[in-house]
Amino acid sequence: MVEDDLVAAYAAEAKAAMSAEAAKRIAETVDPIEEERLRSTSLLTLIHTEDMVPALLSRLGEVRAALDGHGGGIAISSLNWAEDGSETLDLVLDLTGACLSCGAAPGTLEGVKNDLEGDSEIVRVQFDKALLDTFDELGREFILVHGKVQFV
Repeated sequence: MVEDDLVAAYAAEAKAAMSAEAAKRIAETVDPIEEERLRSTSLLTLIHTEDMVPALLSRLGEVRAALDGHGGGIAISSLNWAEDGSETLDLVLDLTGACLSCGAAPGTLEGVKNDLEGDSEIVRVQFDKALLDTFDELGREFILVHGKVQFV
């Protein structure tokens, strides 16, 4: 039992350190006033504006550090109203820049999906199936099996 406690303690310490580092990296690259403006603005008012992608990025957590730090980003492939008639969005996203074909892409995609689906104005996040073409066969198979995301 002591070994399990030690493993849990180290895991918690590592997670805290990674969270702190991610927060530090994000703080170094963003304007906090602009981030707060984007985060507090309804996405529904930003549809088809140049602020839409930055507003989505402002809603990302730790995965934002990976995107920013590795020269990547996201793009909107399609944006629709939720089929249930609610005023929520159903998004299909793509990765841009250095994030394409990166070995960490499955985790990045999952992080983006989880963070954005945590926003009350987003009902679902899926990814453009064209993104799969940027991976080699092994990478494509891995992301389909372990990515915990859907491609359309």
